[in-house]
Amino acid sequence: MKEYIPTINISCLLKSNFNSLSAKKTIKQIEKACVDVGFFQVVGHGIDIKEMNNICKIGHKFFTSSEENKNKLAPKKWNNKNKNIYRGYFPNSVNGKEGLDLGDLKITAKNSRKHKSSYIEYLNLNKSLSKPSIKSLSNYFDEIFSLSEILFKSIIKLYKKDVSISNQAFTRIKTLSTLRFNYYPNQTKPVEISKQDGVALGCETHVDSGVFTVLYQDKKGGLQVQNRKNKKWFDVPFNKKALIVNTGLALEYLSEGKFKATNHRVLWNKTKRMSVPFFFEPSYDFRMSPSFLNGHSNKRHKGIIFEKFLKKSLKKFIEYQR
Repeated sequence: MKEYIPTINISCLLKSNFNSLSAKKTIKQIEKACVDVGFFQVVGHGIDIKEMNNICKIGHKFFTSSEENKNKLAPKKWNNKNKNIYRGYFPNSVNGKEGLDLGDLKITAKNSRKHKSSYIEYLNLNKSLSKPSIKSLSNYFDEIFSLSEILFKSIIKLYKKDVSISNQAFTRIKTLSTLRFNYYPNQTKPVEISKQDGVALGCETHVDSGVFTVLYQDKKGGLQVQNRKNKKWFDVPFNKKALIVNTGLALEYLSEGKFKATNHRVLWNKTKRMSVPFFFEPSYDFRMSPSFLNGHSNKRHKGIIFEKFLKKSLKKFIEYQR
């Protein structure tokens, strides 16, 4: 039986040669997956499985540490000693799961002050994490960011444009991309009951805000994707070698609805579960406009600055109501 969520080998794209026959075929597979499903799994992505497992171990060690240790990284809403508002740790009292949101790890206390964005914050991870762990997180952020750029350049190539324009949308330090750890403890009750089919959920039905989300989930799974046509739900199977990719609202906006953001949710599970999504989000001052991809200027459609777009789309998430 053919899986609803396609799996695509993207190894031919890793050297950024988008003009080879194999690359063109792969890019067409990505296009079809984005249009038909909005979700796909990638293998041949170049990130070592051991590294991904180590990232999960770092997250697990953090979440199972003392409340005192975790709260050292909590935003001002939960720890008034801290100045950070957006980045950091949030407790499971918010929406049934614990989380740790990390921005670009190249951000320092000094360079964060140069940017006029409430989302560009320095988070001193030394308060709660070891230096080897911080180094591993920094390396992973670099790798997953580069992988996301390759996926975005594949989209650009579909519009027959120079892939270097990706640099106009995504600039390190300015990017609002987020590496998040979602830790689902032993949930005693579901976050909500689906109004559609009565299923108990550990994470509510939603779409993501960025261009792409690149996710690594543990073997316990639980992630489901909704078919846009018949509204049925499909499990995303666990593949230890794969990363899960889904389209977000920013890509839907840039593509004028061609690549729609897709509803997804997480089933309620009484056992512990962790996932590590990377939200690939443009620079805070990037002006989002369909003309970026299609090349057709429209004086009536001047677009929107990404930070404003993000703030609006995040209002529906309880954990970002700060």
